Amino acid sequence: MERKTNKKLVTTGIFIATFMTAIEGTIVTTAMPTIVGLLHGMEIMNWVFSIYLLTNAMMTPIYGKLADKIGRKPIFIAGIIIFVLGSALCGFSNSMMTLIISRAIQGIGAGAIMPVALTIIADMYEFEQRTKILGLNNAAWGISSVLGPLAGGFIVDTIGWHWIFFINVPIGIGLIFLMQYFLVEEKREKSTKKMDFFGSISLMLTLVSLLLGFQFLGDKGISSQVIILFLLTLVFGGTFVFAEKRAEDPVIDLSLFRNTAFMLVNGVAFLISGFLMGLDVYIPMWMQGVLGKSAAIGGLVMAPLSIIWMVGSFLSGRLLVRMAAKQVLAIGLMVIMLGAATLLILPIHSPFWLFFIISGVLGLGYGLSLTTTTVEAQNSVPQNEVGVATSFNTLSRTIGQTVMVSIFGIIMNIQIAHKLPTVGVIGDPDIMNKLINPHTAMQIEPMLREKLRGVLFDGLHLVYLVGLILIILAFVFTLSVGKKRESDTL
Repeated sequence: MERKTNKKLVTTGIFIATFMTAIEGTIVTTAMPTIVGLLHGMEIMNWVFSIYLLTNAMMTPIYGKLADKIGRKPIFIAGIIIFVLGSALCGFSNSMMTLIISRAIQGIGAGAIMPVALTIIADMYEFEQRTKILGLNNAAWGISSVLGPLAGGFIVDTIGWHWIFFINVPIGIGLIFLMQYFLVEEKREKSTKKMDFFGSISLMLTLVSLLLGFQFLGDKGISSQVIILFLLTLVFGGTFVFAEKRAEDPVIDLSLFRNTAFMLVNGVAFLISGFLMGLDVYIPMWMQGVLGKSAAIGGLVMAPLSIIWMVGSFLSGRLLVRMAAKQVLAIGLMVIMLGAATLLILPIHSPFWLFFIISGVLGLGYGLSLTTTTVEAQNSVPQNEVGVATSFNTLSRTIGQTVMVSIFGIIMNIQIAHKLPTVGVIGDPDIMNKLINPHTAMQIEPMLREKLRGVLFDGLHLVYLVGLILIILAFVFTLSVGKKRESDTL
């Protein structure tokens, strides 16, 4: 008797894999002070986070193509193996540099897990069921963002920081065996077309130079280093287009960029993912710097966003069965727009509980919107390109987050530099760091502290003005999405 895929077990495995890679982005945050204290190297601490995202983004489109060419199962398992190897090396790290290198390996593995997991879901489930499963998969992301910091703190306090990485090893090994046995793929005809190595390498170099450019732009502002990286992005990008036009089997078929529906939904994913960074980074800063609340409250107000996100994901599944994707996206974006507009008009002394409501509203909008962009990115291309389409959607989100977190940082820094002299602060750039930290804020003279809170408040409002513009632009993109879906709605 021919074996068939055990949908329930494979889907459970996908949820666990998604949770494992998602929590790795948040669990490190609470452990980082301890890690820095033991390994030193505070000046390169940010690279522990950014290198994971960078290598993840760099490999995502390559894995998407390989999943279409070779098969989902071998690429998914290979991603888990690399991720487990990177996790073990992170746990054994004895310096900050070795930890960063190990995190890069982790990111290379994680780059396969998320997009290929979504592609496997698209293979196993028809449209109506797929939206519900994607909602559950998004729940894994939401849970990880809430549990990550809590789990990180608990592990560090009990068995040591090494175990925030070692814990992935037995889980990953279990997933490898589960997928190997219970995921059954039809044998693919061996392609006679050569792998597009030239296009793959030029694409990776394009992404690395682009994301590094924005990383350094956010850290240091415009510099010769940033200009060189952006020039390299243009050179590598041009090389990539040249390679794809001549490739026998291109890593990304350039015809995808002429697929209007595909590009529009990914444009929406890019814009709203960018605004999401404005929420994740700056709402906690508002809580601590403007309202003077603790770091715990700063993180807690974001919990409704993650929890209600799951509700929005389930709701999008129900709505997509009855309505066109364009309408569901429009509803989701209007909800996000409501939350963004509220942040923009809030007065400086707004009560902190109000942010729990705003966070929940935004979570509902994101659950509706991002789930829809994933489904529509898959539905707007032929079946043999679903892997590439899914990875491109994931990549669009990552690039949106990387680009906009840098731009928001620049906006905030320029606004603060402009406003500080108006409150009598000259030549003390560290004063805002003292304000944002609840432990040091009380060391600032009370009258000056209130003025500085006003400066920070003005900067935050400028960030959310730009954020609102992003959502309005995403809404305009949505209005351009056609009414007919290739297979169902677009």
